[in-house]
Amino acid sequence: MKIAVYGPGGAGGYFGARLARSGQDVVFIARGDHLEAIRNAGLRVDSVKGDFVLHPAKATDNPASVGPVDMILLGVKAWQVPELASTLSPLVGPDTAVLPLQNGVETAGQLSGVLGPNHVMGGLAKIISYKVAPGYIRHIGAEPYIALGELDGQYRKRTERIRLAIEGAGITVEVPADIQAAVWEKFLFVVSWGGVGAVTRSPIGVIRSVPETRRMLEQSMEEIFALAVKRSIAMAGGTVKKAMVFVDTLPPNGTASLQRDIDEGKPSELDAWNGAVVRLGQDASVPVPLNSFIYHSLLPQEMRAREKLTQQERCRRKNDQRS
Repeated sequence: MKIAVYGPGGAGGYFGARLARSGQDVVFIARGDHLEAIRNAGLRVDSVKGDFVLHPAKATDNPASVGPVDMILLGVKAWQVPELASTLSPLVGPDTAVLPLQNGVETAGQLSGVLGPNHVMGGLAKIISYKVAPGYIRHIGAEPYIALGELDGQYRKRTERIRLAIEGAGITVEVPADIQAAVWEKFLFVVSWGGVGAVTRSPIGVIRSVPETRRMLEQSMEEIFALAVKRSIAMAGGTVKKAMVFVDTLPPNGTASLQRDIDEGKPSELDAWNGAVVRLGQDASVPVPLNSFIYHSLLPQEMRAREKLTQQERCRRKNDQRS
């Protein structure tokens, strides 16, 4: 298959490298230092499942130079999707599938509105990995896993081709009967982990061992579960319990990408995670008090990272001086 990995960060870079190593025709769409490092020295992957360097590796910052592909593996941050969706068009042919790996429940709709619903699949990934430096990905835990499915529930030839390609790369892959429910189950888990981790500034090993913070995880998950049910998502009754069992299997030093971005003062996926829970909860009249607390507590840092708070402070100082 001809595959474009748009955003080869922790997840996209890892999965793309594994696919390329298995013989798939993979090109990485990157930019800046990361692009140059991949071009010059390949993509280094340090993993609990074995280290390797993909060299040479195809990489570009110009999707038009690649042309239509069979699949676009979308590995960018959720907040970047609306602004870049139109730039995917040169990669899209008649049967191109866009497989988003974002931890969010709004991505598929955002992509469908620009590219058309026939090109967009539902998808999710499970992996604890991150970009250490330009051209360097580290996978520290969780069995690499991808779930995918057509948004209309059909099983097409391209679905099977993609499944086989991912399986051939040694990655656990699944085509759930209901990809929408699967995406919400992942959303429930990662949003709670990321939000609680960010406000407590603690890794998962600490969060799950302290009764009070463990209860915060459960409460956040319960709020998201109630919201999904109100939105007619077919969530299984034991979803929260299953997620908490998974929490206990994670490496104790594990942190979600949201927490890492916030700790480093970077723009994060806060608006697409806990912010989305708050917005969708208001629309559906479902109370989400803990997620509201998390979102509102982290919002000043998020605004500062995006320089919005700085702009407001400057305007306020100017107004004070005038008065």
